[in-house]
Amino acid sequence: MTLSGMAASLTKDNAAETSKQQTGNGLRAFTLEDLNFGGTNYHNMVPKNRYTTWWGDELVRLDAEHCYLVNKASGRETELFGTALLNKSGLNVHSLYYAAFPEADKPWVMVRSGRQQVLFDWKKKKTVWSIDLDSATQASSLCYASKALAFVKGNQLYVERAGSQPVQLTTDGSRDIVYGQSVHRDEFGIESGLFWSPDGQRLAFYRMDQSMVTDYPQVDIPEPTWVPKSGSRIATEAPDKYPMAGETSHKVTVGIYDLKTGTTLYLKAGDPTDRYFTNIAWSPDSKTVYMFELNRDQNDCRLVSYNAATGNKIKELYRETDDKYVEPLHPIVFLPWNANQFVMQSQKDGYNHFYLFDTDGNQLKQLTKGPWVVEDMVGFDARQHTIIYLGNELSPIQRNIFSINVDNGRTQRLDETGNGWHSASLSPSGSYLVDNYSEPTTPRNIAIVNTTTAQAHRWFTADDPWKGYNVPEYRMGTIKAADGTTDLYYRMVMPVGFDPKKKYPTIVYVYGGPHAHNVDARWHYCSRSWETYMAQKGYLLFILDNRGSENRGKVFEQVTFRHLGDHEVEDQMEGVKYLKSLAYVDSTRLGVHGWSFGGYMTINLMTTHPGVFKVGVAGGPVIDWKWYEVMYGERYMDTPQTNPEGYAHSSLIPKAKNLKDRLEIIIGYNDKTCVPQHSLSFLKACIEAGTQPDFFVYPGEPHNMRGHQSVHLHERISRYFDDHLK
Repeated sequence: MTLSGMAASLTKDNAAETSKQQTGNGLRAFTLEDLNFGGTNYHNMVPKNRYTTWWGDELVRLDAEHCYLVNKASGRETELFGTALLNKSGLNVHSLYYAAFPEADKPWVMVRSGRQQVLFDWKKKKTVWSIDLDSATQASSLCYASKALAFVKGNQLYVERAGSQPVQLTTDGSRDIVYGQSVHRDEFGIESGLFWSPDGQRLAFYRMDQSMVTDYPQVDIPEPTWVPKSGSRIATEAPDKYPMAGETSHKVTVGIYDLKTGTTLYLKAGDPTDRYFTNIAWSPDSKTVYMFELNRDQNDCRLVSYNAATGNKIKELYRETDDKYVEPLHPIVFLPWNANQFVMQSQKDGYNHFYLFDTDGNQLKQLTKGPWVVEDMVGFDARQHTIIYLGNELSPIQRNIFSINVDNGRTQRLDETGNGWHSASLSPSGSYLVDNYSEPTTPRNIAIVNTTTAQAHRWFTADDPWKGYNVPEYRMGTIKAADGTTDLYYRMVMPVGFDPKKKYPTIVYVYGGPHAHNVDARWHYCSRSWETYMAQKGYLLFILDNRGSENRGKVFEQVTFRHLGDHEVEDQMEGVKYLKSLAYVDSTRLGVHGWSFGGYMTINLMTTHPGVFKVGVAGGPVIDWKWYEVMYGERYMDTPQTNPEGYAHSSLIPKAKNLKDRLEIIIGYNDKTCVPQHSLSFLKACIEAGTQPDFFVYPGEPHNMRGHQSVHLHERISRYFDDHLK
């Protein structure tokens, strides 16, 4: 198709009409409006779910207009109340999907009503208490225990208690001085900058000084219809603080605000220069703050406790070093039945596992062990002294629910089937959980599990939303990595109407970087919807999790240290070798596509092995790791100053001259993750070398395209393969 033909993504009416189109076998054909998350029909193509929360040990199902009490044995539902009752009582509630039930023995529900958070008694039909909210806040955290809201507005930090006016805690907040928000560019498991103590009387918060960090010169491009009220029509500067590898980074400190005294102090953790403070946790008595402190090299990690009343350091409880890197991702969690003992997660034995410590810093025991990974802690059953967790003990591509008894080490699987990919929601007592899961041929099942007996009751089975459509076959298998010993998992999506006697154009979809994987035992082996769309168009899709990806242990993950892009490419080429062995793969028509680290891998594969891939599409790619951020880049590569050979070898700039085949690079022009300097520098290198990539930009978009622009993006990607590979 011509570029002019790409102008319009399908309208809603056109999308609906197209989705009704029938194939030769009478089944409907997918459109991107069906399959892409930004599409107009996407919500109908996702397996139906049941949204739940806990009211003590009672299970409540939530929908937009009603809350239902669920009988855990039979699954029968009884309506508790609806928005009609709440709004007749003077509230303005539009949805109950986020309702919460903080008191197990009281008919109280926490809801959003207009610009207020309200605790409402649905039996007495009256408000217990409320607190004002502001949609313009940059960050916020509500504490039920103290009926207090911490929030950041206009770069300043405030605390507001129900029935009182907000108290302003800071005056120097700005673009340079950031309060109460996520720091260290969201690495180390950081998702927030506000941390309430259990009793709600103290608030810990981050303060980040990034005045010394270089501005990256982003530019906001206005909408074509924009007309300034006054002044210039020129695009506006929108600089982003971006600490590149080897350059000056920001400085973070941790403040403590005391609601009783109205005073603020800062933890006396020493000079924050070139240090990371992360995974903040409170003691059960709200008197002590714990956090992991990591050096800039990220190879020396310490767990340190502080007195919350004085800010003084109490002691260093634990230290972990590594010749490559230590990566703390989880705060410590205290046992609910013993305030002097806590659970810590670490990969120090090669796999992420639980360890039991006391508050003096003594390791009492290793709780979990083996060549598998604890993926997340769900919670505790205090009556049985058990920890409920998610892990891949049964298979690297599964995630199952287990309990382990802290006293005797006895483990038990709690999920319904022992297969698939599970998530869990635990009741406050730990007596029951909701097991929400899928399997390769199962869109979604939900079971209610008694954690004492491990008995599961199937509550919900989702219909297949793709019934009636021309769905391809999804396969899973393993090949050996380039080391000849390590098993790597792959997913293959066969062309619709697959005929083994034919040869098919084949696209390798790749990511390959840390903290991500592509293949697991979810519905369709976790296949991306775009793969289905391309399979419908006659392509075979191949996706391989190489060494360096997640959930396979420290050796598997750290093999890429100081030389990103080497072993990953070697493993992906083993995948190509396997593809070439298949009679139905047309090895003269191989393509490759990936985004972010996958964009880096796409270009790396095409320029390291020119001629193998006829077509590639690289989205938001890293080009040279010296232009990537400090925290991530230096963890895996060290600094450009200490590892110049590694940075030089991993750079794609010198490889621009090797580009022989069709490559399109696509970026969001306001990408704050892989800044445009990456792709623009590669273009300059290609111009100098006389090679000819194609380039497309989404003005105003970040690292990933938002909303319906994602449909446009995937239509563009698809058409590029259609034009040059098919």
